[in-house]
Amino acid sequence: MPAASFPAPLTLTSGARARDAWPLDPAVVHLNHGSFGAVPTAVVTHQDEQRRQADLSPVEWFPRLGERVRLARERTAPFVGAHADDSVFVPNASAAATVVYNALRLESGDEILVTDHGYGAVTMGAERLGRRFGAAVRTVALPLLASDDEVVQRFADAITDRTRLIVVDQITSPTARLLPTRRISDIAAARGVRTLVDGAHAPGLIVDAAAAAGGDWWFGNLHKWPCAPRGSALLVTQAEDRDELWPLIDSWAANEPYPTRFDTQGTIDATTYLSTPAAIDFVESEFGWAAAREAMDRMADAGAEAIAEALRPYGDEDPLTPLPSPVPSMRLIRLPLGLGATRKEADALRMELLDETAVETAFTSFRGIGYFRLSVHLYTEASDIDAFVERCIPQILQRAGIRSAAPLVIS
Repeated sequence: MPAASFPAPLTLTSGARARDAWPLDPAVVHLNHGSFGAVPTAVVTHQDEQRRQADLSPVEWFPRLGERVRLARERTAPFVGAHADDSVFVPNASAAATVVYNALRLESGDEILVTDHGYGAVTMGAERLGRRFGAAVRTVALPLLASDDEVVQRFADAITDRTRLIVVDQITSPTARLLPTRRISDIAAARGVRTLVDGAHAPGLIVDAAAAAGGDWWFGNLHKWPCAPRGSALLVTQAEDRDELWPLIDSWAANEPYPTRFDTQGTIDATTYLSTPAAIDFVESEFGWAAAREAMDRMADAGAEAIAEALRPYGDEDPLTPLPSPVPSMRLIRLPLGLGATRKEADALRMELLDETAVETAFTSFRGIGYFRLSVHLYTEASDIDAFVERCIPQILQRAGIRSAAPLVIS
């Protein structure tokens, strides 16, 4: 694929390359932002300064930490289209799900609906909730290429008079597609069913992600696309019973109402929360969030096409998987048959290729088929895609028992 097909590398307001703003190892190719994110140097510095203040005067820092967290919450909530009084910081998306699960009370024979695109830890939490009360967990099977209308209809058909809760992803982790969660939650509410929306990947990729999601509860990670330090997520709800939600740690604010009781969590390192507004502001000031989404979208399209083009001679099916509802930054490329057929195999392939090629990747599995989930950010350049094609595809073909006829190059 000609290099000209790729968008030009982004630059900072200073004129420097965008990738220079991240302290990523230059000896490693980073094509998996979606799993653990990457924190800009300016945000790392901001967090380090917060930690330094805590260490200089702990007795001044910790008694006033709740107020600092409140101020950070007030600055962060509007980024996802939420009100600060409806929002609380939690360590990650799975923690938010656990907070909601801990507050729910079901009866024997009740049903929880999940999907076969769900994030494993969140689904396992739903299963634990079911076991606590003798409730059943049923999986709504959604074809990878199902239209939004079909997705909504499958949920409508799956709801019974025993259904009490739906757990559904706004952006699916293994398959990188957007689901129509507001339409699903509206149908559920009309039938007396509550909806928990897993928006782990949504902040930064979807404008006003919490407001757009619908549902009784929404949560999203801020360490992914907004580039906050790891350990920062928001849980948002306007539910009437939200005062039944409790932090995972009881602390001196336990008698305070929602959301204030979440602001004080003893001696945790809350600098992840305090530095989140700086991360959001960094992207806005250097690129603008609308422009950032467009740039990630263009790079994801170009990168996915280049990788698919390199794989096309070695399979009967087109490896590029055009999803009905794609999102900026992530694309799916089908692997040769037999590779990454299970989550365990996909995870093993990720680590094997990292060790052998120094390329960070994400491989996922859906219904016995393995995929490369390309996951780019503003620091991604054409040379990163070149490196994947030149280093990783020969390894992939070798593992699939396919002999490459010639060296793989794209520019």
